[in-house]
Formats: sequence, C-alpha cells, structure tokens
Amino acid sequence: MEIFVSNIPFTTTQDDIRQLFDEFGTVERVSIITDRETGRSRGFGFVGMPNDDEARAAIEALNGIELQGRTLTINEARPREPRSNRRDW
Repeated sequence: MEIFVSNIPFTTTQDDIRQLFDEFGTVERVSIITDRETGRSRGFGFVGMPNDDEARAAIEALNGIELQGRTLTINEARPREPRSNRRDW
C-alpha cells in the first residue's frame, strides 16, 4: 500500500519517517518530496508498505501524531490523476 504523509516538518529526514513506520511492519520505501529548484522539502511524502494490514495499522496509529511540532496527516494515497497539457487560466 502507498501511504500519503503530509504536514511533515521541513527538517525531517526520510530516516525519521522510516523509523515511525518500521514499528508497524516492513517499509519498502520512503520518499519526501522536494522542490526542484531549491531541493528543500515540500512538507509531504510517501511511504510504501507491502502488507496492507500493517499499513492500515500504521495509518490508524500515526495519523494526527505530533512530530517536531507539527501534526502529521496520514492516509492511503489516492492514484495519481492524469495531467492535461492544457492550463485553465
């Protein structure tokens, strides 16, 4: 299951996020999204866990916890919607 994590403090590392989720089972990957130009965290990321039951337990336990002064929002990631090349101004 792919898990979406938002409101991540800008100083938090991928290892910090991995440690939170490791408690609930196997973590395949952690990705904190960064700004292309500055390389700075954008405050959200994704965690991949192969076992859905472990992932659901992690979501239930960790959603709403405080990490470095910010309250994390954690839920199952939705599939990415196709992007159009057209911009509506």
